[in-house]
Amino acid sequence: MRRSLDDFCGRFTLSRQIEDARAQATSRFEGEAEIVATVDGAHYRERGQLIMGEQRFEAERTYIWRSAGARIEVLFADGRPFHDFDPVLGGKATEHLCGADWYRGGYDVADWPVWTVTWDVEGPRKSYRSVTVYTGC
Repeated sequence: MRRSLDDFCGRFTLSRQIEDARAQATSRFEGEAEIVATVDGAHYRERGQLIMGEQRFEAERTYIWRSAGARIEVLFADGRPFHDFDPVLGGKATEHLCGADWYRGGYDVADWPVWTVTWDVEGPRKSYRSVTVYTGC
């Protein structure tokens, strides 16, 4: 099966669970993501609510996605590289060092069009696992 950046374009509901080992707490993010094709690739934007215990906060983030051969590159909104991944096989994404924090994760596309992104983050002040499930709208 061939899958490319175009296959990821669209609207998705997303549900993220964040297990924070340091705080011994679980938080969630519930919202929507939209990936819109652009001349250079695609624009990713998610919006929703971060739920921490009884508190709820509006939150959003944006990324730039672009094709890179058989892989998809994900960049921060300012153009700095974040990671890349295989859109057909999923699997491990490239690791990313952000300051003193290591981001190691990957994509699971086995249940396409439902897909999952998992990140394990370790650093001097961070120790958490984030699992995000995307479902087409």
